[in-house]
Amino acid sequence: MIKTTIIDVAKEAGVSKSTVSRVIRGDITSVREDTRKRVQEAIRKTGYKQNALASGLRTKRTHTVLLMIPDIVNPFWPEVARGVQDALRKEGYAVVLANSDWDGTIETDFLHRARTHCFDGIVINPARVTDQQLLQIGIPTVILGLHEDFPSFDSVGNDTLAGVRLAMQHLYDLGHRKIGLISGQYASRGRSARLKQYLSFLSDQNLIIEENDIVHCPYGQHHGYEAAKRLINQNHPPSAIFASNDILAIGALQALHAAGVRVPQDLSLIGMDDIYPASVTTPPLTTIAKFKYEEGREAARMLIDRIDRQTSKHPKTITFAPQLIIRGSTKPSTKPY
Repeated sequence: MIKTTIIDVAKEAGVSKSTVSRVIRGDITSVREDTRKRVQEAIRKTGYKQNALASGLRTKRTHTVLLMIPDIVNPFWPEVARGVQDALRKEGYAVVLANSDWDGTIETDFLHRARTHCFDGIVINPARVTDQQLLQIGIPTVILGLHEDFPSFDSVGNDTLAGVRLAMQHLYDLGHRKIGLISGQYASRGRSARLKQYLSFLSDQNLIIEENDIVHCPYGQHHGYEAAKRLINQNHPPSAIFASNDILAIGALQALHAAGVRVPQDLSLIGMDDIYPASVTTPPLTTIAKFKYEEGREAARMLIDRIDRQTSKHPKTITFAPQLIIRGSTKPSTKPY
């Protein structure tokens, strides 16, 4: 099969090669309308496809962005990815999706590939990479999530700490005074910010902090199941449980069903993230909604501004306020205190 070139298009349209180039670049100021239409028709007739690699060598742009997320299995991240892709696609960028699995080796490998292949930008929820290491990569980067340890970069995320307080306040307002926590933890990070906020809320309300009411576990549905079993099998189980995310909460809900604990009649349960499965459980899960699509979209827009150098030197942060979504898994407490 003979490859069509820009010269073939120029011959078909009866114009110069430079005129075809200007039309392909979208230059509408130096090419007459009738000429532009003639070139576009020639492109259609000849089947010409622009060589992105060659174009990139000329413009020093590949129009390719790396999106690095930690856990593609978690339904939270596909919505973020969709927001990133939709915003970048409108600007002519392709997105390469990488899943780090919270593994620093995988993360580092993809970041170096982005540099080797001259990607124009990176959108990343960091697993183990540091602020300094990202600076050394030398590619415009936006951080997904609100991380204090990445001061050199723009970031966009949801206010998780405010979300924890919303969840705890909801349970408190329903009369719950013994509230269990399924505290999800990542191997790559230290003490959970959700845990700190949980403890802070209990302290503010002068509630007793009981170690047995806190179960630490990795994120994952099975871990939520096992954590809930531990919470309800103690001598004085909590009347409500807050799970660090919806996946843990769904696992907990399964454990409660299996143990014959009625939700919410016997125990209230609340999660965080408002992933789609949370709305179709039995009962539907009360949760804290985060703006997932919007987080991805705004991260992409910030990145485009960085690539085009249309923003200030100082890093910016966009923060979304979470929302309480009340469904069927919470109700007023009937337990005396």
